[in-house]
Amino acid sequence: MAFKRSGVRSPSSPYSQLRIRKNIMAIRKILRAGHPLLREVSQQVPPEEIRSQEIKKLIRDMFDTMDAANGVGLAAPQIGVLKRIVVAGFDRSDRYPELKERKMEFRVMINPEIKILNGDYEGFWEGCLSVPDMRGYVERIRNIQIQWFDEKEEHHKEIVTGFDAVVYQHECDHLDGILYIDRLKDPKMFGYNDELDLADSQDV
Repeated sequence: MAFKRSGVRSPSSPYSQLRIRKNIMAIRKILRAGHPLLREVSQQVPPEEIRSQEIKKLIRDMFDTMDAANGVGLAAPQIGVLKRIVVAGFDRSDRYPELKERKMEFRVMINPEIKILNGDYEGFWEGCLSVPDMRGYVERIRNIQIQWFDEKEEHHKEIVTGFDAVVYQHECDHLDGILYIDRLKDPKMFGYNDELDLADSQDV
């Protein structure tokens, strides 16, 4: 999931800060809509592989790539790896005014599973690193329960609401080959950021 770029970049994740200082970031290419891998279903990570060097490197690369693209979430298939891994989090949002005073905890989610808690929906204008410079209006379940393993193979289960629930659902969709453009409330509520911004300014 993405925020539109602005003049101020959000602080990088703690996973990447030391690597930035050492100038050893590994930024991978983000696949864009139309690439066939984005429509594939990703595979579970076997328990014996969760703490492997391969997975550790993949997680580091995912955070580096997410930070470099000014994103708030990234799924492994977005960089061409069909494994059920998601990273997410931010310290500050420069894209959405309503989020300027809040943070989202940086997390690694391996083999995440989402359970719907009720039928209440919340609408949000979503962007995606795989659909650059565009956004669309999507309605998602407001309250979810999500469980996952972290990079230390520790199991977590939480009830999540609001914007965080939107981010996790958006990223977990990628693991099943689904893009947010598949869930648009209305095809008319989708377009390039600059065009939508211009239209909004003319409506004021």
